[in-house]
Formats: sequence, C-alpha cells, structure tokens
Amino acid sequence: MEVIKTNKLTKYYGRARGIIDLALTVEEGECFGFIGPNGAGKSTTIRTLLGLISPTSGNAEVLGMDIVKKKTAILREVGYLPSEAVFYSGMKVREVLKLSADLRGKDCKKEAAELCERLRLDASQKVDELSFGNRKKVAIVCALQSDPRLLILDEPTGGLDPLMQHEFFEIIRERNRAGSTVFLSSHILSEVQRNCTRAAIIREGRLIACGSVDELAKSSARRISVSGNVDLEGLEGIKDMKTGGNTASFLYSGDMDALIRRLSLGKVEDLGISEPDLEEIFMHYYEKGGDEA
Repeated sequence: MEVIKTNKLTKYYGRARGIIDLALTVEEGECFGFIGPNGAGKSTTIRTLLGLISPTSGNAEVLGMDIVKKKTAILREVGYLPSEAVFYSGMKVREVLKLSADLRGKDCKKEAAELCERLRLDASQKVDELSFGNRKKVAIVCALQSDPRLLILDEPTGGLDPLMQHEFFEIIRERNRAGSTVFLSSHILSEVQRNCTRAAIIREGRLIACGSVDELAKSSARRISVSGNVDLEGLEGIKDMKTGGNTASFLYSGDMDALIRRLSLGKVEDLGISEPDLEEIFMHYYEKGGDEA
C-alpha cells in the first residue's frame, strides 16, 4: 500500500515558490528520508500533506485518503512532529499530553508515561518553563503516544542532546519494526543514512533525486586521497579539493585512467580510493541540479 502518494503537488505563496510538481510515493512500513536544506520545501510538503495548508494545484493521498477532502481523518491517523513545538501557555506537560490524546479519542496514559521515562521528561512541569529541547520532547510524546500508523517527523532532533537523539531514533526504529511507516524530513544527512532505507532529495521546491539510500550514495564520483609529490593542476573532474602538507583529498568524477596517468608522473607515497558518503553525494546533486553524477 502507498501510504503517501503525490501527483504534481504544487504550492505557491502568492508568487513565492513553495513546492512544484512533486511526484512522490512512500510505501507502507518504510522509513523514508526527505532531504534538503532549510528553505528547500520540506516543511511546505509536510504541511500540505497534512491539510494544514491547501495545495495550489495537483493532488495527493495519505493513507489512501485525499488530503483536501479527508484532512481531519488523516490527522487522526498520523503522528506529526513539527520542527518547532508551540503549546498553550500555562499548561503542564501532562495536560498537553492528555489534550493531544483526547483529540484522537484515545487513552494514552500508559504509553505517554513510558515515553516520558525514556526521554527523561518531567510531566509535572509547566510547558512555559521548559527548555527548547524539553519542548521538543513533549512534541515527540504527543506524536508517538497514540501509536499512529504513519509518523511524519519534521527536523525531529533539533534541540535534543546526543544522548536523547540516540534514544529518539531507537524508539523510531522500534515503531518502524512494529509496522509504523516513518517519513523523516531532515537536513542532517547522517540521520537519514543511518535510519532510512529510501530517500528523496528536494531542491528549490522540486524533487531532484529519489531512490534507495544505497542507490543515492552510488556515483561515478570517488573520494581520492593521495600523499606525495604530484601535480593535479588542470585535471578535469576534481571538486572539493582539500590539502594539508603533502596530502590532497578530493571528489573525482573524471576519467580514472587520466588520473592514474597524471599520478604516475609524480611520486605517490600513498593512494586511497573510496565511495563518497551521502553528504558528498547530496552536495553533488545540488551542484548538478539533479543530473546524475
């Protein structure tokens, strides 16, 4: 089953670009990454899918329901974690959690208590007194306590310390193994690489790549590290050159035979050739505007 399916989904804010002709599918049970820097259109996509803002054109379905006609029903089945959490002033954490559960018509006390314990969140505190990180924890519990079929997480780890980030993703992996579909929007590429099986890259409101994380990380480009006395000046295909002492490291997408011939003219002390990581591939897609490496 396609839990998320969009067809030419477009959103403009007046003349300003939001998202353009988005064609995206997420299968049931996936942990799907949605990658892009701030301003690329990730949050606009999510808010449109949830019916929080209306599309300009195109259409989409979430859990088999139209995002315009069935937005209330969709919200009952989705655990949504916004990038920034805002709560009613004066409420205690436990009151916020109860309100969130009541809106879904569920008793989530047991699950909420377990999540608060794992995230080290004091439910007796007032939300006005919480740090940014603890407000994020409240939002996490609100999103997860009802055991939703679909989790939509928008920049979920902002404000969490490394220990809590680790615990958060452990919880998400548990939910995913239990059958929940996860849609993870992030600009932190290591989060996607460690936790997702498929991902899409968005650039200026348009999808520029989509596939398995392994496929996205595959490229004709290679990370080259060479030590010694070599002259690489003018060799085509070199990017992201970093030097230190007699060592150079760079991303290379040119002719490998040409590189070897050039290196043979100098004195090579050490040579390393490896696959670039997802972050380097991401930057490569952005520089290429979506063309294959």
